[in-house]
Amino acid sequence: SRAQLMTGSYAVRTGSAHNELPKSKTGLNPNEITLAELLKSAGYRTMHIGKWHLGDAPDFLPTRQGFDHFWGFPYSHDMWPYHPYSSEKTIASVEDKALMQAMLDRKKEMGYSARNGKWEFPDLPLIDNEDVIELNPDPSQMTKRYTEKALDFIEANAEQPFFLYLAHTMPHTPLFVSEKFSGQSERGLYGDAVMEIDWSCGQIIAKLKELKIDDNTLIIFTSDNGPTAKYGEDGGSAGPLRGAKGSQYEGGVRVPAIFRWPNGIPAGKETDAMAATIDLLPTFAHLAGTPVPEDRVIDGKNLTPLLAGETTASPHQYLHYMSGGRGSGVKIRYRAVRNERWKLFVRYGSGDRLVSTELYDLESDISEKNNILKQHPEIASKMATDAAAFFKELQRKMRPVGTLK
Repeated sequence: SRAQLMTGSYAVRTGSAHNELPKSKTGLNPNEITLAELLKSAGYRTMHIGKWHLGDAPDFLPTRQGFDHFWGFPYSHDMWPYHPYSSEKTIASVEDKALMQAMLDRKKEMGYSARNGKWEFPDLPLIDNEDVIELNPDPSQMTKRYTEKALDFIEANAEQPFFLYLAHTMPHTPLFVSEKFSGQSERGLYGDAVMEIDWSCGQIIAKLKELKIDDNTLIIFTSDNGPTAKYGEDGGSAGPLRGAKGSQYEGGVRVPAIFRWPNGIPAGKETDAMAATIDLLPTFAHLAGTPVPEDRVIDGKNLTPLLAGETTASPHQYLHYMSGGRGSGVKIRYRAVRNERWKLFVRYGSGDRLVSTELYDLESDISEKNNILKQHPEIASKMATDAAAFFKELQRKMRPVGTLK
């Protein structure tokens, strides 16, 4: 998800279609042209706060990918010694026994359904640019600390164009919340964490208004994936959507998005037109007046006409769902394709031919309950043919994952 956001290209095209673990030898290739690099070339000051997860080696950090400043974690905050599925060796050796016990108690209380593993993660580093400034910082304070850093950056750059990428730690598990918001929601710990993120957004908008730049600042609020089913209530909910994180069903890949820009977007409008995080790079490039890279395939499209109300149609004919990637050592697999109405799932037949398995009408069946493949074979055949052609072209025009020498 984050590779797609940064590059405007499908993750498998960049080779970064998997989550990097601590001390990984791979990451987002420094030769990729990121959203931050495009905006920096147009005179923007750039900062990333929060989760990065595109490689933790110095060569792959945000400061090497167009960000003037980075303050946050190089990967998920659950990749630390206090993971609820830590090995017995790790459990016995951690410094904070009370925190470890709290993680184990939460797993039992909420009935986490993930298999017991033998996780052995190192201490979680909080990084300022490329320097580790803390290990295993108090997670209950991270939403507040991120917000404070965001406000400082905005105030320091109010007189010039700036780009802030704020990737909150919450509500990814393990969930933590500051004392001010503890027990304040009707949705338990998850709701408390979301309430604090809501407070954070309010603080940022208030700062923009105070500086009198809110009308000309585009704010986008969205997520990287659907809920994590194995963590039960702690993992969130997809509502009526089928599936969860890791699935190509709508519950895994369809997330809300809010765009706020008083000078550029009509207020109060809603759309269910197809769009994706790959579209942010070409959209930002258009708005900043800087060209999209022409020496590589950019899969995203400019959303400005859709956002401005000039059209109601998606700029995409299809969105494609794939898994695997060279960086992970897993063969790339094509999984599903959708257009504005239909969603088709496929499997591989002889000769790696795509064989249709499920077809859903998302206009009438957003929950993907009724497989109507047999009723509409002609639609499935056309979509499968188009998907195969796209995938064949993608495989010819892939880019390498970044690899440490």
